[in-house]
Amino acid sequence: MKKFANLDNIENTHTFKDLLRWQRERRSNKKDLTQQIQQSTNKEPQRLKENRCKHSITWIGHSTFLLQVGGLNILTDPVWAPKMGLQKLLTAPGLSTGQLPEIDLVLISHGHYDHLDFNSIKQLKGKISFYVPAGLKGLFRKKGYQAVTEANWWDEFEDRGLKIMFVPAQHWTRRSIFDMNTSHWGGWVIEDLKTGESVYFAGDTGYFRGFRDIGERLKPDTVLMPIGAYEPEWFMKVSHINPEDAVKAFLETGASLFIPMHYGAYRLADDTGPEALRRLEKEWEKQSLDEARLKVLSLGETLWKQPVS
Repeated sequence: MKKFANLDNIENTHTFKDLLRWQRERRSNKKDLTQQIQQSTNKEPQRLKENRCKHSITWIGHSTFLLQVGGLNILTDPVWAPKMGLQKLLTAPGLSTGQLPEIDLVLISHGHYDHLDFNSIKQLKGKISFYVPAGLKGLFRKKGYQAVTEANWWDEFEDRGLKIMFVPAQHWTRRSIFDMNTSHWGGWVIEDLKTGESVYFAGDTGYFRGFRDIGERLKPDTVLMPIGAYEPEWFMKVSHINPEDAVKAFLETGASLFIPMHYGAYRLADDTGPEALRRLEKEWEKQSLDEARLKVLSLGETLWKQPVS
């Protein structure tokens, strides 16, 4: 069975002993989980259902976005699961599945359960085409989904006026004890071929040299970048980027706009959503970056962009 690898063969090599050390640290460093990230006070589900003209980006939570690009409705890593393992969802999703428009495309970054949840996918309406990393097509077919396209890094597709490319990330994946790294992981760049505007969904990743390559080759306008699940950093660094390195990665892509994600939903690590945001904003200020280039979306908030020409 084929095994996938990161650039430069960087691996997540933690042992069971490392896991025990992390759990001891977690017990001695208790975090206040009562303070969480905010829900939007201006959600627009009806407008989203009616929209087929304007570009929009709506953060639903964790790595789940509704992207409206080129007249199509796209979901990234659709997850509405109330639990992830033993951890309860800390914040309700910004929109319910019933508040969504009919979905045209679903983009999956990798097979971890907090990014690929078939119970959530079952709730979606629409004639959906799925774009998934190499190694996952068989699982989708087994679940009854036929419109599935598999991708390796740098594979490119055209779909109804969009260019879609699967790009590298630094991570790993597993859904059972037998399938470690037997499917790939990565991010997606979606470009509207009419307007040229593009969105880079970075998926789940540690910091790696690929960000510069993605920027040079694809020149994305907007980056949806993870900032959470980085503590303890000695354990998480290979697979999860911290807020400071997320800013560095964003600058290396050359993009105009940074939208943070992958924080505040599930307690996958020992940082909290508010901590991740504070570190991000502190680093933004430290680097004297233009405030207009950072857009922190509340849960369920929509950023409306220019109309399709």
